[in-house]
Amino acid sequence: MPSAKVLEEKKQIVNDMTERLKCKAGVFVDFKGITVVEDTQMRVKMRESDVEYNVIKNSLMKFAIKNVGFDALEDILVGTTSLATSNDDPIAPARIVREFADKMPKYFEIKAGFMDGKIMSAEEVNTIARIPALPVLQAQLLGTMLAPITSLAIVLKAIAEKDGAPSDTDAKATDEAAAVEAPAEAEPAATEEKATETTEETTQTEKVENKEEE
Repeated sequence: MPSAKVLEEKKQIVNDMTERLKCKAGVFVDFKGITVVEDTQMRVKMRESDVEYNVIKNSLMKFAIKNVGFDALEDILVGTTSLATSNDDPIAPARIVREFADKMPKYFEIKAGFMDGKIMSAEEVNTIARIPALPVLQAQLLGTMLAPITSLAIVLKAIAEKDGAPSDTDAKATDEAAAVEAPAEAEPAATEEKATETTEETTQTEKVENKEEE
């Protein structure tokens, strides 16, 4: 009979599993024969997406699933079983697991899953896995929201140009023409100013000469 310490450790494991089953989503996986390299690659991908992944004991998981009302999952808890869960992105576990299942169909198989307290079959997990990652969905949503605004701006510009309002190119050409004409208009003023200065100099000279004659 197991010692009290061992029983307490198993009880703690069941409690931890129970809490994991309360997260947003999870996927049960059957893996056989994958290499250390493949397993490492998958675990790295899981960590990058904040997905918790580890091998579980079927005997202890059977207690955990009953604690959360997932009794129907008991039939899949045979052979080798691992669990991938996420409390941030509910699609991430299914998407990553399916990615590796597609690469290794003989050694990696989706058993079942759950999301928001509801059990999902392997087919449903595969369907969920096709949904893009959250950042991709956000970018697509932003693009959809901005598209009408961009189209409206293009239409308004076309209407303005059709009604005779100057386009950007016309406005630029007008500014350049004004810049060229400005010096030309300034030249006569400069010539008049120079003529005035010459007249004043002549007048001053005549005054000096008349004074000397006196």
